[in-house]
Amino acid sequence: MAPDQISGTQGYAEEAPALIKQYESVAFADVHRHVLHLIPTTPGRVLEVGAGTGRDAAGLAAMGHRVTAIEPTAELRLAARQLHPSPLIEWRDDSLPDLTTLTTTRESFDVVMLTAVWMHLDEAQRRRAMPGVARLIRPGGVMILSLRHGPVPPGRRMFDVSGNETTVLAQAEGLTLELQLDTQGSMSGRPGVTWTRLAFSKPRQPL
Repeated sequence: MAPDQISGTQGYAEEAPALIKQYESVAFADVHRHVLHLIPTTPGRVLEVGAGTGRDAAGLAAMGHRVTAIEPTAELRLAARQLHPSPLIEWRDDSLPDLTTLTTTRESFDVVMLTAVWMHLDEAQRRRAMPGVARLIRPGGVMILSLRHGPVPPGRRMFDVSGNETTVLAQAEGLTLELQLDTQGSMSGRPGVTWTRLAFSKPRQPL
């Protein structure tokens, strides 16, 4: 990995044109059909980490949410701004494990989404990232993430992360498991790929 390359972004800039076509060919509601019921219908604040082409950010904005969309790959982020212009979407150049533009502020969100992102982090990075992500969730809010399992595309950096490990890290930060679901590959269409979808809630503060 080049010294200035962000961990997990390998291959995405080079393949941006093909990835844009791939990601935009699947609807937001189809990708997230298993977790849509966990996203509030009342407009709120959503953080999407690894927002890619903006498909999901646009879907969330269409629901009335104000979306902070984090995407470190410039080729994807710039394309997303053009594909999905919306006054409800704020784009930021940032990345896990530290999310430096957020952890130094007091921002918090009703929903934090990490779609096909967490498995780009190695074990030490995952342990470092979870406390910061958990702090960004408002009491009563949720974190929704997906883990990819299967063959790693050439030139990419991915790890086979278990749902159990992720749950242990989240519970250590006071989050409660609300959903764990294993499904066949539908986001990538690649043979041999399966997904684990997880959702955690942050307890509301006592009155």
